[in-house]
Amino acid sequence: MIELTINNIKVKAESGMTILDAAKSVGIHIPTLCHMKELFPTGACRICVVEVEGMRGLTPSCAYPVQENMVVQTNSSRVRRARKTIVELLVENHPQDCLICVRNKNCELQDLSEKYALREHRYAGEKKDHAIDISSASMERDPAKCILCGRCVRVCNEIQKVGAIDFTNRGFKSNVTTPFNKGLNISDCILCGQCILVCPTAALREKSHSKEVADALNNKKKYCIVQIAPAVRASLGEEYNLPMGSNVTGQIVTGLRRLGFKKVFDTNFAADLTIMEEATELIHRIEEGGKLPMFTSCCPGWVKYIEQNRPHLLDHVSTCKSPHEMEGAVLKSYYAKKMGINPEDMFVVSVMPCTVKKFESERPELSSEKLPDVDAVLTVRELVRMFKMAGIDFDDLPEDNFDNPLGESTGAAVIFGSSGGVMEAALRTAYFKITGDNLENLELNDLRGMGGIKEASIKISDKDVKVAVVNGIGNVGKVLDKIEEGSCDYTFIEVMACPGGCVNGGGQPIHQKPEKIRKRVQSLYEIDSKSSSRMSHENESVLKIYDELLGEPNSRKAHEILHTTYVDRKIHFRK
Repeated sequence: MIELTINNIKVKAESGMTILDAAKSVGIHIPTLCHMKELFPTGACRICVVEVEGMRGLTPSCAYPVQENMVVQTNSSRVRRARKTIVELLVENHPQDCLICVRNKNCELQDLSEKYALREHRYAGEKKDHAIDISSASMERDPAKCILCGRCVRVCNEIQKVGAIDFTNRGFKSNVTTPFNKGLNISDCILCGQCILVCPTAALREKSHSKEVADALNNKKKYCIVQIAPAVRASLGEEYNLPMGSNVTGQIVTGLRRLGFKKVFDTNFAADLTIMEEATELIHRIEEGGKLPMFTSCCPGWVKYIEQNRPHLLDHVSTCKSPHEMEGAVLKSYYAKKMGINPEDMFVVSVMPCTVKKFESERPELSSEKLPDVDAVLTVRELVRMFKMAGIDFDDLPEDNFDNPLGESTGAAVIFGSSGGVMEAALRTAYFKITGDNLENLELNDLRGMGGIKEASIKISDKDVKVAVVNGIGNVGKVLDKIEEGSCDYTFIEVMACPGGCVNGGGQPIHQKPEKIRKRVQSLYEIDSKSSSRMSHENESVLKIYDELLGEPNSRKAHEILHTTYVDRKIHFRK
């Protein structure tokens, strides 16, 4: 341990700890912009500078280690002037459109401007002028709002290991862009939206579907239906300052009805349906010599990644549609016929924790007779904006229940929102289908948590089934390499593009607090543990659909409605 003094407070810190972390350990806040916890510091933005006795210049606290008897001032007049000047220069090179910006009141640059009392424009000069990249179906990139903190570059390169964006040019011309400054739609971007979550401004944001949804709700000819994903119920409350991980399912249902939706369904129903199809597909591959290991297919970011990077391995991916696409397909076939509604008059909206779901909903493979399974996708952030515009006071909303028959679900479905949840749910049903008995212990703890690659071995009948869960797309390369080398001994593999799974999707409330992810995960597992039914094959509404329409899992009719195909996007890029 090392002893130093920070703002006249004696502090004990571990050797190697940065000044920033040492200050934080005693409740002293130092502002940052470029800093990302657990990644090697760059010290690029200089917002975190402090004054160290004996040093001539100011020192970046995020990148400088503590030393014995060091004396530090984090709030001297010299430090405040330096930070204020940095913020002023950033503001002067930034669009002055805060009132109409999607990140108004949720912008770190705005917060710093307030903190350092910017009340006038002291610097004048040339400003950046860049076109907004709207080429992608899911995201928009506005380089004029970029403050060059580098956080998006680091999350894309170091955490996700996709490398779709990076710095280009120098000095005033420095910019963060895609290769050759082409659009996101023809880059390696998988549209996971992790860059949006770490961006301090609105330089990166989702492409909004709010107008399309509002127009549909105001169109009397449209029968508007909405569904919500499992992870949404554990995160939306944060936008209203509710405790982290609050389960606000009932209030969301009421709010959606007040927006004008005719029916409100739970994507968890289709998650149970997905498990019935996916578990059966896995069993067929095991028993009939199909391509193994089999990958899950519910994450469109992962599907886009393998289509772009390893298309020769696509036959390892389950052909099941993702849950919200299955729900849309069932709505426009089974439900439309049952209710006597013309599918062309239906407008199906998915509320998702994800940005790449927007891209997924526009895939031609996910449509029938030129009608998309899902017409529009709203992120959690977009739905909150719509609630506020409609004058819906979320805090005072009573709880309500989902509509049926497509609103019934089990505990297995709700854990889809967390890394490892899909695998755990699938194994519960696969075990039952093979043995006729239920798993004794439904909590497969080896598959839970934030580990990059989690694995477990489950004895099913006389076979040891080895499975893996990949948490974050940056970890999938090792597994794919093993398959190509012929050394992979897994039977079934779950992949979620976002670290932590959908609870940390690119469409979730923007935050910089890892504990929020843990609380969301905890909330989903609590819902599962308290559910009266915890296995997908026990969902009576799902079983009824098989009786009335599909016949049995993986039947020809099930493949027609619930399964899909994939595209070799590597060939497309070459062209």
